[in-house]
Amino acid sequence: MDRKTLKQYRALKKELVLIDQGIERLQERAENIPTVMGKVTGSSHDWPYIEMHYPVFMDEPKEADEIDRRLRIKRARQQEISRLAAEIEEFIAGIPDSADRQIFEMCFLQGRKQREVADILGYTQGRIAQKINDILKD
Repeated sequence: MDRKTLKQYRALKKELVLIDQGIERLQERAENIPTVMGKVTGSSHDWPYIEMHYPVFMDEPKEADEIDRRLRIKRARQQEISRLAAEIEEFIAGIPDSADRQIFEMCFLQGRKQREVADILGYTQGRIAQKINDILKD
């Protein structure tokens, strides 16, 4: 795990909220797609088989396809973001030392400055930076 990936955590969480809202809006739009009448082609059940046209009601195809395409894109991104966030959380949870784990949680998951973390845990800001560097080197 590198520092750049860890720093993305909070942005990933914000993006996840935006994607959830986007999916919700698209689902609302999908519920309100106008219904149009169309025709499908089939054959009669009796011999000789004769081509028949049957009327059907369906969602407006172009709009339904566009919404479906956008939903697939957003859901794929949602899964990717969730995977990346879980990977970061697992990395931090796997840090064996409790104090070091707290430092990473506060700095990268909560977005606190190293100075704030140092004041809370009773270290200097330099010691916090050193502990972060030591863990990221391994």
